[in-house]
Amino acid sequence: MEQLRGLILSGGKGTRLRPITHTSAKQLVPVANKPVLFYGIEAMAAAGIKEIGIIIAPETGDEIKAVAGDGSQFGVEITYILQDEPLGLAHAVLTAEPFLRDAPFVMYLGDNLLQGGIAELVDAFRANEPEALILLTPVPDPENYGVAELNGHNTVKRLVEKPQEPATDLALVGVYMFTPQIHQAARAIEPSARGELEITDAIQHLVDEGRRVEPHIVSGWWKDTGRLEDMLEANRLILENVEQQIDGELIESQVEGRVIVEAGARLIRSTVRGPAIIGAGATLTDCYVGPYTAIAEGCAIERAEVEHSILLAGSSVCGLDGRMESSLLGRNVAIRRDDRQPRAYRFMVGDNSEIGIL
Repeated sequence: MEQLRGLILSGGKGTRLRPITHTSAKQLVPVANKPVLFYGIEAMAAAGIKEIGIIIAPETGDEIKAVAGDGSQFGVEITYILQDEPLGLAHAVLTAEPFLRDAPFVMYLGDNLLQGGIAELVDAFRANEPEALILLTPVPDPENYGVAELNGHNTVKRLVEKPQEPATDLALVGVYMFTPQIHQAARAIEPSARGELEITDAIQHLVDEGRRVEPHIVSGWWKDTGRLEDMLEANRLILENVEQQIDGELIESQVEGRVIVEAGARLIRSTVRGPAIIGAGATLTDCYVGPYTAIAEGCAIERAEVEHSILLAGSSVCGLDGRMESSLLGRNVAIRRDDRQPRAYRFMVGDNSEIGIL
C-alpha cells in the first residue's frame, strides 16, 4: 500500500458548544490547554502521515489557518480545503478528492479525541488492505450516532446513521481509513433526509458491492468534544496523564500531585491540586484550583475556588468566595463577585464577556 494521506474535518458550525463557538471554531477550543484539532494532527504525524488536508468552513477557516499554520510545527505539510457548506462527511471526501487523488487515507473528525493515537490502526490497515477500516465503540445512546451491525466473520454487515431503533450499541468513532474506492461510493449515494451525503451510506455502498470493510472495536476511550460535558470529560482524561512540571513561580504556595505550572505563571498564597495545568503568564492569588482544571495563558484568579473547569486565554475570576466547578469560560471573560455569601457556580460563557455577581 502506498503512502497514506490524512484528511481532518474542521468545518461545521459547533452549535452544541455555543456561546463559545459564536466567536471561535469548535476544533480550536482547548483541552488541557491545547486545541482539540492539534491532537488529531499529532496523531497523524505519529502514525507517519506527512501530508494532511484540513477541511475548513468559510466562517472559521481563517482562524484555523492562523492557529495550525502550514504544519511545520507538527512536522507535516498541511493543505487547506474549503467546503462551502456542511453537506455531510461523504461530501467532504468528494471535496478533498483533488488533494487525496489516488492515495489511501485516514479521515479524522477534528473535534474528536482518541486515546492511544492511530499508529497501530494504520499498521493494520496497511497489512490487511481492506477497502475501509472503521472504528467502533459501545455507547449508551447509539441512536445519536452512526451504528454498525457486524456479521460472524468480524466484517461489517450494515451501517445506519442515527437509527431510531438501533440494532446494536456499536457507534462509529470519528476516525476512518479508506482506499480511493470511497470516492466512487460517495458519488453513488443520494443525500439523506437531512440533506447530507452520509459517510455511513458511502461505506454501506462498499459493503453492498462486496467490498471488504473491517471493523475495529476501540479498547481505550474516545470523545466527541461537541458538548460541554464531553469537553470537560476529555479535559479530565487528558490531564490524567500529565506529569508534574513546575516552571513558574510559587510564592507562599503549594502544588499537590500532577500539576503543570508553565513558565511565567505566578502562584501567590495559593494551592493547586492536580491533575491540573496552569498556563504561561497566569496569576493565581489567594485561591484554590482543584483537580481536572486547565487554566490557559494570561488568566487571573483571585480569592476564588475553581475545579473541574476550563478557562480560555485572558479570563479572570475574582472574589467568588465560593467554588466554580464544571465550567467553561471563553477568552477574555471576567467574572466578579462583590459580596461574601458563599455558594457554588457553574458557567458556560462565550468570549469577551463580563459577569458581575451581586
